Amino acid sequence: MRERDLTQGSVARTLLLFAVPFLIANILQSLYGAADLFIIGRYCAAESVAAVSTGTQVTQIVTSLITGLTLGSTILIGEYTGARKLEAVRRTIGTTLTLFALVAVLLSALMLGWMRPLLRLLKTPEASFALTARYVSICALGNLFVCGYNAISAILRGYGDSTRPMLFVGIACAINIALDVVFVKYCALGVAGTALATVLSQAVSMGVSVVYLKRRDFIFDFKLRSFRLDWKLARRLAAIGGPISLQELLVRISFLYLASVMNRCGVEAAAVVGISSKYDVFAMLSATSMANALAAITAQNVGAGRPERARTALWYGLGFALAVSVLFWLWAQINPQSMLRVFTKDETIVAAGAPFFRSCSYDYMLVAVVFCLNGYLNGRQKTLWTMASCGAAALLLRIPMVWYFGQHFASDLRRLGMIAPIVSAVMACYTLLYVLWDGRSYERAGIVPNR
Repeated sequence: MRERDLTQGSVARTLLLFAVPFLIANILQSLYGAADLFIIGRYCAAESVAAVSTGTQVTQIVTSLITGLTLGSTILIGEYTGARKLEAVRRTIGTTLTLFALVAVLLSALMLGWMRPLLRLLKTPEASFALTARYVSICALGNLFVCGYNAISAILRGYGDSTRPMLFVGIACAINIALDVVFVKYCALGVAGTALATVLSQAVSMGVSVVYLKRRDFIFDFKLRSFRLDWKLARRLAAIGGPISLQELLVRISFLYLASVMNRCGVEAAAVVGISSKYDVFAMLSATSMANALAAITAQNVGAGRPERARTALWYGLGFALAVSVLFWLWAQINPQSMLRVFTKDETIVAAGAPFFRSCSYDYMLVAVVFCLNGYLNGRQKTLWTMASCGAAALLLRIPMVWYFGQHFASDLRRLGMIAPIVSAVMACYTLLYVLWDGRSYERAGIVPNR
């Protein structure tokens, strides 16, 4: 099994061929997350819908931390692959997998220890508090599988392979949906059933990926002696992935604060935010897929001494991402009620959520610009900039705006939905200016790309 060269051929074609499996994998991953809420909404009460909605907000913190760290592995492996340093690739893979096994144990302990205080901080409605705690507790036990799957996928993408991660997440999606139906509809396990289905599906997916790669003569042999920490590489991974992980955490905390404000408005408002978060994921899939693809492509081309090719890929990626995001924005503007009814039959939730969806949907397009720009910068290892950018937006813009709107317009969901688009518009402006300035700095430094 050989790596795929992302430094040759048509830029647009290479980007699409690499990004489309990324997009499909993200769609599938979002499907098995949305399946929990969809099936709970069909067979359980509003308290259960709110529990899964709030619980998902908590588990997304962990997922954001993990994916941020794994992106560091994608970037570093991509750089070594572009430079043809295959022994460094092997050592980076061993360090990544060993490091993430330790991270998984730590995250599980933190989730179980701090779960209840965090749920209190989120103002989780008392009617759904116990159910939410049960959901989070079960998901915490599956962190080893979340870390394992994401680490393997990140490694493969840095190596130039986005197809096999798509296949592995497809397996997880199919198993999760099937188990959701069995556990919730037929076994009446409710919220616990959805969490258990998620954990088991991720475990199977990780196991299948390891077995498959071992049989396909992957560059890493998965033998026990190969799982060792190279501290120099571990520090590089932390230096690249740490800021990305921290920025994801800061962004997630700011959205959790929004969730806490909405939770004060009752079960219906909490359910609206939970359903909206599912659509945020789907509507922004093209942007997140392009951003991650751009990080890998940029890393390989920088490693190969071709930064101009990476910049060309950025502009193509922006166009592709925006084209898809506009479709979701149109749907939210024309018929937001139909979006809500996919996840709930409760007309109270539908009525409350429609104005929120109309206003927050502008973020679908704006965030596509931000994600693609940040993906390119991450591939350039400008992760400190993206961390500072996202951190400033979260701490200086989003959280103060949520506080102000929550104080003065707590019952006006339309105005609360405007917060995300405003923040993303500001971020898009200053990030684009930085990318343009950074490109000119390359020219001033006399760096001429290989053609």
